Amino acid sequence: MKRDLVGWGIFLAVVAAVPWTFVGSDRYLMFLANVMLMFMVMALSWDVVARTGQLSLAHGAFFGLGAYSVAIAFKLWALPPLAGLVVAAIVGGVIALVLGLVTLRLRGIYFAIATLAFAEVWRTVALQVPDLSGGTVGIAMPPLFGGDRIASYYVIGGIFVISLGLSLAVRWSRWNYAVTAVRANETVARVMGLDVVRVKVGMFAASATCAALAGAFYMPFITHTDPFDAFDIGRSVSSLVFPIFGGLYSSAGPVIGTLVMRSLEEYLRVTPPWKDGYQVIYGLVIVVAVLFLPRGMLGLAQRYAGRLPWRFSR
Repeated sequence: MKRDLVGWGIFLAVVAAVPWTFVGSDRYLMFLANVMLMFMVMALSWDVVARTGQLSLAHGAFFGLGAYSVAIAFKLWALPPLAGLVVAAIVGGVIALVLGLVTLRLRGIYFAIATLAFAEVWRTVALQVPDLSGGTVGIAMPPLFGGDRIASYYVIGGIFVISLGLSLAVRWSRWNYAVTAVRANETVARVMGLDVVRVKVGMFAASATCAALAGAFYMPFITHTDPFDAFDIGRSVSSLVFPIFGGLYSSAGPVIGTLVMRSLEEYLRVTPPWKDGYQVIYGLVIVVAVLFLPRGMLGLAQRYAGRLPWRFSR
């Protein structure tokens, strides 16, 4: 644990120093750095739910709820974006508690379908209340810190630290035994006296709160969104693809997966001749990773590390 803390401390120090390198002088690179941390938050939060054995497709919905919460709070009460983060966290957490109590008794594909329907319902709701949400036109608000991307970077950096702290806390606490038992066999865990619903709902609500915070950051950072953008199912898919690629049920896996996959996606998107069909190449990479890296990049690294002659260094 101490070694892990040192490693994460070094990583966070590097993350904090990013704006003070050559990246900080390039607005495009700073934009990418902000978005990278935002997707890390989404990946880490999704992995927390996955540790209970549930496949959630609702993270895009909680992201959208966070975005609309901060925008509507500004529209109705002129609430500053930073204060709107608190509103978004409460909205995401409360709605996740209600949804969790209703759906987390479901398992496997049934739970996945229920969470997918949940995301589509909120998109429809946003379209049907144009006076509040702006309808198809969308809703806008002033930029965070007047468009200062370095200042906004530290805001999403703080949200990233919260998400990382949640992931590490689950891993290093007694909750790790609880979520592992639930993932392995719910029936046996229940017979042993574990409150399965409490564990699943708790993880789901904590995870949704982080996803809502990511959306709450996104809205004033981009300054405009609409129901099709805010509740984009693609974000739910990215939230599960990145941890799977990096390595499930870990804290490093979602971070590594996001770094690699988001960098690859952006490179293909802006580089000829890949930019015209980058989604096809990106999709092929995901398929190959799922087929040949069942434990993600962390599993691959551990497998090759096991072949090293560690016995000579003991």
